[in-house]
Amino acid sequence: MSAARALAPLLADRQLWQGRAAPTDIPAQPTGWPELDAALPASGWPDAALTEILLPADGVGELQLLLPTLARLTQTDRPIVLIAPPYPPCVAGWRCAGVDMRQVEIVSTADDKYALWATEQCLRAGCCAAVLAWPRQADDRSLRRLQVAADSGRALAFVFRDRACAAQASPAALRLEIEIAPPRLRVRKCRGGPIPASAVPFHFDRER
Repeated sequence: MSAARALAPLLADRQLWQGRAAPTDIPAQPTGWPELDAALPASGWPDAALTEILLPADGVGELQLLLPTLARLTQTDRPIVLIAPPYPPCVAGWRCAGVDMRQVEIVSTADDKYALWATEQCLRAGCCAAVLAWPRQADDRSLRRLQVAADSGRALAFVFRDRACAAQASPAALRLEIEIAPPRLRVRKCRGGPIPASAVPFHFDRER
């Protein structure tokens, strides 16, 4: 049996991630931040894919970065799921940003393995618009499972990790690092085009 014939059933069932050759072939969802969209090859979050956001510390404005996307997605019939966030979202701030909190579910767990399992299951289920997770430890294999699950369930996947993980290889379609001095976003990896040479200026409101 040829390799192509052997892989065909897996591709049909979306059990394998299938790369795309050109940026124009990459579906994306707008981030809500024009300067960031302009810097990304796909002009937005890579759709049905894993985005990794690297942080110097929790609470530096990483959730504010996603608020325009969450506000838009909660207007659909598919929920947003937060897996083991390090702190609860500011409900008043999220509502002011347009997020419908009735469409936001929070899963709490102190077990990192269960958090990764729950993230994968929510992504693969096909009923979630986006899943946000804060894994304390996640190797390349774990992240690859999340990438495949996001593609299978046609959901946006976001994982927040310490910026020390930037030195590790990652299967994520997009890797962004938040820098705070000065406040800006730096693209560390992006599917479909070259990494932007310049960081994107960004001012975060840490209260959100």
